[in-house]
Amino acid sequence: MRRKSHNQIISSLKIENAGSEGKSIARHNNKVILIDFAVPGDIADIKITGSKKSYNTGIIERLIEPSSERIEPFCTHFGTCGGCKWQHMSYTTQLKYKQQQVLDAFQRIGKFPFPSLQSILGSEQTEYYRNKLEFTFTHRKWLQSLETKDDLSEAEHAGLGFHIPGRWDKVLDIEHCYLQADPANAIRIAVKNFAVKNDMPFFNLRSQEGWLRQLFVRNTLSGELMVIVSFAGEDEEKRVALLQHIQQQFPQITSLMYVINGKKNDSISDLEIQLFAGKDHIIEKLENLEFKIGPKSFFQTNSQQTLNLYSKTRELARLTGNELVYDLYTGVGTIAAFVAAKAKKVIGIEYIEQAIADAKVNAGLNEIKNTEFFSGDMKDVLNDEFIARHGKPEVIISDPPRAGMHEDVVKKILEIAPKRVVYVSCNPATQARDIAMMQEQYEVTHVQPVDMFPHTHHVENIALLERK
Repeated sequence: MRRKSHNQIISSLKIENAGSEGKSIARHNNKVILIDFAVPGDIADIKITGSKKSYNTGIIERLIEPSSERIEPFCTHFGTCGGCKWQHMSYTTQLKYKQQQVLDAFQRIGKFPFPSLQSILGSEQTEYYRNKLEFTFTHRKWLQSLETKDDLSEAEHAGLGFHIPGRWDKVLDIEHCYLQADPANAIRIAVKNFAVKNDMPFFNLRSQEGWLRQLFVRNTLSGELMVIVSFAGEDEEKRVALLQHIQQQFPQITSLMYVINGKKNDSISDLEIQLFAGKDHIIEKLENLEFKIGPKSFFQTNSQQTLNLYSKTRELARLTGNELVYDLYTGVGTIAAFVAAKAKKVIGIEYIEQAIADAKVNAGLNEIKNTEFFSGDMKDVLNDEFIARHGKPEVIISDPPRAGMHEDVVKKILEIAPKRVVYVSCNPATQARDIAMMQEQYEVTHVQPVDMFPHTHHVENIALLERK
């Protein structure tokens, strides 16, 4: 029965709301339909592409009446590239639905009392706001139409861009990307053109053959640049030629690096990154603080909004200078550095050892002497012995990954019973789940959504919990 529903056309359906993963929501015969690239308020003929027990999926077959909230997408790759799925909505509309996403999570998943949400903090920059992009080389770029496939030369088949959503082996060749400021586009194009001209083999993701694998570009608000090229194997003559070309074309690059990756996956976190020219890091400056970013360092990808996010986090912590603060999931110690001047001491805990090493470097770089950092699994590190040794915090700041906090960590926070918990989250659903476990001891007194990623459905949220 489910197969028969595929390719069914539902006529004149009104799109009701924005949903998860950048999709929009409609209903037909009491069943939810999740639709790509629709805007709430659209009236369209919908083609059903998939059927599950609780919902169907679909695409717009014909747009009958566009929503008043629909605008013309600015990127020629819209609809194929999965990077900016909401660019066909006005930015005001995007913020409205992100705010709604937080509200829905707290109401439907959390089901705890909370005050009215503060108005979401929008991003001043809605284009060219990212400080890091990863591009993938492919020997066979994704074609919109297969009709021209046999007419293309090997060079014309080569691509450098982003993976097609849901297709690990397919890459869309990018002409212009609106996510990262110049010279990111120029660097990508120069690398691709030089490689094609000099017969450097682009990687085949299926057969694991070829030579050029990935290109990484990082930048900072002050204009520093890091470029890393990933090769499948060593060919010194070709490697040096390509890297020298990059260096000559873009002398403003602060750090030019490369990595040899002979593995069957693209991750470079376990590999040694080699310096070709310049420094082995770049420096990001936020307020009066400096952060050293190496080739493997994690740093929030929207630097300007990071400043707003962490400033608000510090404000909600309401520190007087006498508090011991635990910064859980501290990463490279960014939040710890932001709050240290207003705290007696800050203890940072993080799973990734390299991040803790970076956190210590950043503390030293900023001459911060009242922080300590520890690495390990949060649920194992944060135990009675650790608290006895380092003290019971008056304030806990927690900024976990999308999966949220482990239940054991939540229980330990309840045992510690700090006066305040400032919970920063990139996933309001798991944030709401975790807060629900704490509602007997804590009340939510402030909720502040923050938009870190314009033109996507992602939203960051800060919740202040105060002990009852």
